[in-house]
Amino acid sequence: MNSMTSGQISSSSKSFKQRKWYIDLNRKPEKFSVANQIENIQPAGYTDKTLSDTTNQEEGNRLIGMRSWDIATGPLKQVPMNMMISWMAGNSIALFPIMFVGMLLFRPFQSMFAMSKAFETIESGQNSIIQKLVYLLGNLVNLAIALYKCHSMGLLPTYASDWLAFANPQERMEYSFGGFSLN
Repeated sequence: MNSMTSGQISSSSKSFKQRKWYIDLNRKPEKFSVANQIENIQPAGYTDKTLSDTTNQEEGNRLIGMRSWDIATGPLKQVPMNMMISWMAGNSIALFPIMFVGMLLFRPFQSMFAMSKAFETIESGQNSIIQKLVYLLGNLVNLAIALYKCHSMGLLPTYASDWLAFANPQERMEYSFGGFSLN
């Protein structure tokens, strides 16, 4: 057992009281006031001094400009990925390539219609028109990739044979029966 004399207890309690974070929980409730003890205790590194604002307006404008250019070049960053996936999907008419082409066609339109929402968090600056044009150009490049993929899969009616249902039948220049020519 640990037997301590009253002298040892009083000296150890004095060393506890000298510590910065010491709160005596053995006091009687009427004398114990946490608010009084906590008022004078401050965490390590705390200071009452107010610090001056170290950020300046120029740094904020630079960060906003970087963020707006990041948004503007977002669709252009998707171009290599879209080209790679469209190459890997192949030219067959199957479920995966059709879903990919549908997504590739839908996303640029969705992004173009939501362009104002994409740039609304960024303040309009001196380059905002150029950034919006770059954003639009990136979406048009992605749309061109989707249209090329549709063409390579044979989904676009680009040949004359695709429109035979709407073409008039050819007029016959001559009729032949059994070796005789009739004009």
